[in-house]
Amino acid sequence: MEKSATGWINGFIGVAIFAGSLPATRVAVADFEPTFLTCARATIAAMLGALFLIVLRQPRPKRRDLSPLAVTALGVVIGFPLLTAFALQHISSAHSIVFVGLLPLCTAGFAVLRGGERPRPLFWLFSLTGAGLVAGYALMNGGEASAVGDLLMLAAVVVCGLGYAEGARLSRTLGGWQVISWALLVALPFMLLLTVVNLPAPDDFARVSAPAWFSFGYVSLFSMLIGFVFWYRGLVQGGIAAVGQLQLFQPFMGLGLAALLLHEHVSWTMLLVTLGAVICVYGARKYA
Repeated sequence: MEKSATGWINGFIGVAIFAGSLPATRVAVADFEPTFLTCARATIAAMLGALFLIVLRQPRPKRRDLSPLAVTALGVVIGFPLLTAFALQHISSAHSIVFVGLLPLCTAGFAVLRGGERPRPLFWLFSLTGAGLVAGYALMNGGEASAVGDLLMLAAVVVCGLGYAEGARLSRTLGGWQVISWALLVALPFMLLLTVVNLPAPDDFARVSAPAWFSFGYVSLFSMLIGFVFWYRGLVQGGIAAVGQLQLFQPFMGLGLAALLLHEHVSWTMLLVTLGAVICVYGARKYA
């Protein structure tokens, strides 16, 4: 199979895994404090990643790789999970998911700045159109929006786009799952300390519901580690800017999960915006 086609398949699997992250986080923050949730999920994923690195005898990163690994960790291990956890205390997961439609534009922008990629002009037209649809929806939807929640989601999208692009650039030499594993380990001392500091009382643990525990497990294993195995591999194989446009599918998948699992209201406006975003994915892929 052509390498770029394999990249799109791996990227799509990664997006499908990530699509469950925001609904799962929404369920988890009902019973877990956001800082504890963010740090604990990263700590669990780091320990699992360390086990893989040891068992498979992976070489240590070179000194020049430490700075990009720190940027990756700041974006996808700390920044995005923490900011979205706080945002989901103010907005619904269905509303937050639409902001994910801005991720392809951020990822493509950082791919140009950091990865040296140069997509064609029509790529940017489709990418900007998709981002504009999402931003327009957020501005029009003031009734169910929260200024604090929206700003937190915008900040989360920017740092995540940087983490995606930087991690994918590093994956060209280190490998996809190795990058997220090392990034998790870079952040581990800080995240482990905050996990212990924010550890809930035993009585609070006893009151955590089964759905919250399941969601905690999902974001710890799938959102924080397994999804990145496919995602970074896809970005390297198919191009960061091009495959990054698959993130425009993520709102569509996430809205379905929010409606199915959380019984949240999904408006026709949300669906139309997401449909427009999907069309933009096709155009961006064609001209990337």
